Amino acid sequence: MLEFKDVTKWFDGAQGKVTALSEISFSVQPGELLAVRGPSGCGKTTLLLIAGGLLSPDSGQIGLDGQDPYELGPEMRNKLRARMIGFVFQQFHLIPYLTVRQNIQVASLAAGANEAAERTQELISHFGLDDRAGHVPAQLSTGERQRTALARALLNRPKVILADEPTGNLDEDNAKTVLGYLSQYVSDGGCVLLVTHDVRAAGHATRTLQMSKGRLIA
Repeated sequence: MLEFKDVTKWFDGAQGKVTALSEISFSVQPGELLAVRGPSGCGKTTLLLIAGGLLSPDSGQIGLDGQDPYELGPEMRNKLRARMIGFVFQQFHLIPYLTVRQNIQVASLAAGANEAAERTQELISHFGLDDRAGHVPAQLSTGERQRTALARALLNRPKVILADEPTGNLDEDNAKTVLGYLSQYVSDGGCVLLVTHDVRAAGHATRTLQMSKGRLIA
């Protein structure tokens, strides 16, 4: 479902080129939760951005259900990303002046999904947010914000979820709840690429990769 082949990415630094990723190769299959661990600055976020079609690699190839998003023009890449990928972030990235319901429905604007209202209500109920649907993010707990973000990621029934430290701001109970939802998504045939420092989160993975200085080392 998701494949990296010899992917390299560098950035221009004060002392010349800085390699963020060096010849990274791996794949994620349907029904798999792959965790990527490593210290800050090792390249985890760069890897996630490239996987999401948001940052072009300098060499190598990405496969997203058999299609390299970087072979497409910007408009087609955006449509592929909206249809295929759901994003979950540590900081939630909810729109502060929109309600829970509206924040979830935002995902349908990019994908042009039909029946978004019905799907939104289904997710609101699934994530236990019925009594919070009309509230804005400032009125929610951190757990409710992350559940809203996860519902938004699932609105278009993506085949891949990319999760960047999704439990980083959560207490143990809320982290367990969110990880349970991700595990259920994987059990239903989805695939998750998770970058994390959290041992609890990595413990839910079917497989774990370790990164150091832009390379996969284990």
